[in-house]
Amino acid sequence: MVRFRILAIGLALAFAAAVPSLLAQQDSAVPDPYNARPVPERIVPTPFPLAAQPLETGRSIQLRPAGEMSEQDRLLEADAESSIAERAGYNDIAFNEGKWSYEQLVCPALPNHLFLRFMRNNGAGDVSVFSASIPRNGEGHIRIIPIERRSYSLFSPAPINALTIAAFNRIRMEDKSGAAPGWLGTGLCYAALAGANPVAARMSTMDGPKKYPQASSPILQISSAGDAVILFTDMSAKPRPMAWSLIFNSKGRLLKATHGPAGIMPEQAVAPANIEQTAKPVPQFQ
Repeated sequence: MVRFRILAIGLALAFAAAVPSLLAQQDSAVPDPYNARPVPERIVPTPFPLAAQPLETGRSIQLRPAGEMSEQDRLLEADAESSIAERAGYNDIAFNEGKWSYEQLVCPALPNHLFLRFMRNNGAGDVSVFSASIPRNGEGHIRIIPIERRSYSLFSPAPINALTIAAFNRIRMEDKSGAAPGWLGTGLCYAALAGANPVAARMSTMDGPKKYPQASSPILQISSAGDAVILFTDMSAKPRPMAWSLIFNSKGRLLKATHGPAGIMPEQAVAPANIEQTAKPVPQFQ
């Protein structure tokens, strides 16, 4: 009996010692889900870089007088004048009548185009203005964007006009700069082509009493679908700053543009229904 009892105890001890080893082998045979290969995070395509960018384009569009333009750009303008006159005529703008002046709109976001703003001022109530884009690389078409004809908008105000939006989309498609476009520079360039002399607000302009509560420094919003909204306030507009909102789809096509006096434009005009309200703003830069 003693021998059997000793044998039973020995078997029990041997089994107890073998259990951890068996469990370890069993655990090693089942892959640990925490050690599984991670699935790459889905990258949502967006028309503008998500990272904050250096202030390579500034917060305004430089207006360069014709006399300060480069010789190459002046020659490009001279070669394009007949085409500009023809396209202006389509919009009933008498480019061949009266004295016109022009200045360059320097838009680093679209480097492969020369942008000009033409003006004829015959006094109060008789001012005509339009913008012109000329491709530098020979790829694309000369386009004009009517702003005013004898102090009146031709169709609807240029900043929200469907024809302005369509022309801007074609210009961006033809530019082919190869570099990722700066979102603020893109927004300011659109505003300049539509007739503004945009100067985006800085955080410092918001110090003290907030006379214009919706005036803010530039913001880029990206939805989970990749759509983008560019928001900025033009502090140079008179008699009060103007709040701009530009809505792009994930492929970079401008869908809608709105602008109104800062502090008055309703908030619902900033984002369309298909832009998710959970979008996270990109960090701002100074």
